[in-house]
Amino acid sequence: MKLLLDTHLLLWAAGEPDRLPLAALAEIEDPSNELLFSPASLWEVAIKRGLGRDDFTVDPRLLRRALLDNSYSELPITSEHAVAIDGLPAIHKDPFDRMLVAQATVEGITLLTVDDMVVRYPGPIRRL
Repeated sequence: MKLLLDTHLLLWAAGEPDRLPLAALAEIEDPSNELLFSPASLWEVAIKRGLGRDDFTVDPRLLRRALLDNSYSELPITSEHAVAIDGLPAIHKDPFDRMLVAQATVEGITLLTVDDMVVRYPGPIRRL
């Protein structure tokens, strides 16, 4: 199964695996799953790191390299993903999360998240 991980899951998987929910760890370690990340997550890390957020201290270049080195695939952002945001209900204002939802919806892949707001969107989203 193709799984798109939200930004927090990516950060925890790469640098703080003890913070991962057990269900997330099981999905990540399942060799039958294809793990994906979005450039939107790296963008979010870069922006929030630049703002001095304590929960976003990792260098986005190192995060990207670690994800690729650990067999994650990058899901490019397309114009179809961008315009799909227009059809999303106004549940959450975070532009990074909205892009992840749009990507998962357009591509028909499951978005794994720990965010209670994100799971309120319709589509292939699963909270762990």
